Amino acid sequence: MAFAKEPPHTHGQPQRTGILLCNLGTPEAPTPAALRRYLGQFLSDPRVVEIPKALWWLILHGFILRRRPKASAAKYASIWRPEGSPLKVWTAKQAVLLRGYLGERGHAVEVRYAMRYGQPAIADQLDALKAAGCTRILVLPAYPQYCAATTASVYDMVFQWGQKTRTLPEFRFINHYHDDPGYIEALKTAVLKHWSTHGRPDRLVMSFHGMPERTLHLGDPYHCECHKTGRLLAEALGLEKAQYLVTFQSRFGRAKWLEPYTEPSLIALARQGVERVDVICPGFSSDCIETLEEIDQEARQAFLDAGGKVFHYIPCLNDSAEGMRALADLCERHLAGWPTRTPPDADAGQRTRERALAMGATV
Repeated sequence: MAFAKEPPHTHGQPQRTGILLCNLGTPEAPTPAALRRYLGQFLSDPRVVEIPKALWWLILHGFILRRRPKASAAKYASIWRPEGSPLKVWTAKQAVLLRGYLGERGHAVEVRYAMRYGQPAIADQLDALKAAGCTRILVLPAYPQYCAATTASVYDMVFQWGQKTRTLPEFRFINHYHDDPGYIEALKTAVLKHWSTHGRPDRLVMSFHGMPERTLHLGDPYHCECHKTGRLLAEALGLEKAQYLVTFQSRFGRAKWLEPYTEPSLIALARQGVERVDVICPGFSSDCIETLEEIDQEARQAFLDAGGKVFHYIPCLNDSAEGMRALADLCERHLAGWPTRTPPDADAGQRTRERALAMGATV
């Protein structure tokens, strides 16, 4: 195996610590061609679709990539920002702010962001961290709840990069933070801020990304971690069981997925006479196609068409101060023991030792 060329090295250069914030990914543009490339990479990941490779290849290339890119491009176009994809915009901001928050606490760390699918790629950002002198790297997937289809897929790419690297940095990985007190407090603050302006709803719906039900039976902890997040947030808000609902969105294909499903649940609530719902998506660290289009557009319309009166979407934590403090706290704990403080001036240290010796000689 041929290993990648090592970056230039100078003996005595200080060791640095890096953080790689990894999100799912996004197409480069809201166009069918860009969606075809993105979906081709995303849906080819065996962590995402656990179907025999040969059969899935025929389905993916024979049907899905012929039809879905055009429809998906229209959905992305409806939420696209002047700066680009919302998910990429928010993730880039989070990386910059995370470095700033940690810097204010005295941690000199290099923070970069990467996408599991699309750009910037995980391998390229690991190369950049290594070129910057990082010998220790903390990998932070942007998924509060662990799932093999998301968190483990990020690790797959880190390990693939490692197979082609001669001198490996030391790695640490953050598996999840679904029950982290700072994360729950940040969600609570976001909800209460919304309620202080708009009042309280008849029902708070917490919508998480869906997964096939079989993954639960195969041992994936995602379903349980979503429900724990929902329960902890409800407790923090002082809600009774009848005042909130945990649901799952983003179904794909004909297989049975984790239930209850978000949109049918909203329709049922409207038909039961529930006039106002607020929806929050605690499984997403930043707003994206699943929150802005699927929830704030499609689910909103479904609820209103079924007789609901008022629908509010509570945005993700994005770059909020509470959310960023929670991420900084999380990283600070996982960085413990690593050299993240600004190295002291070597000459100053020598001068201090010389002064101490001189003082000792005169006593």
